[in-house]
Amino acid sequence: MTAAYEDMPFSELLHHPAATARRLDAVRALRLRRRDAGDLALMHIDQMERDATVVDFTARLLAGLVRTENTAALRQALPEALPWITFLPDEDIDLLLAELVDTARGAVALDNLAPIALLLTQWKHSAEICADPALHAILTREPEGDIGPVPLPEAAE
Repeated sequence: MTAAYEDMPFSELLHHPAATARRLDAVRALRLRRRDAGDLALMHIDQMERDATVVDFTARLLAGLVRTENTAALRQALPEALPWITFLPDEDIDLLLAELVDTARGAVALDNLAPIALLLTQWKHSAEICADPALHAILTREPEGDIGPVPLPEAAE
């Protein structure tokens, strides 16, 4: 079995493009580290298409399970995939499931998984707040969790 990915400097691709591309025979993808920007990934297009197929299947399966009222089974399996949901109130777990299904369907239709990652990050942050009694008390002290007006940002000069 090939490794998931290999790290290498972006300059390696620039200086030795053919040799760098041949590394894809031994690994699933290459992570190209850049100094002044985000890292890049290099992979075979067929691998990317296989990944998209799996994500599409998973999103549709999840949506089908929710539609057929199998939410109890999903709720049982969810802590395995997202252990931090332990700290969310029960009603929030139902909301997370509904949002996850809708977001996954939309993201797959757009061939853009970023919305799913963003949604999971947002819910994880919610769980972090619920897990910290002091922080939770601060953020829910006022009615509806409102801690007051936010001042306008200062104008850039």
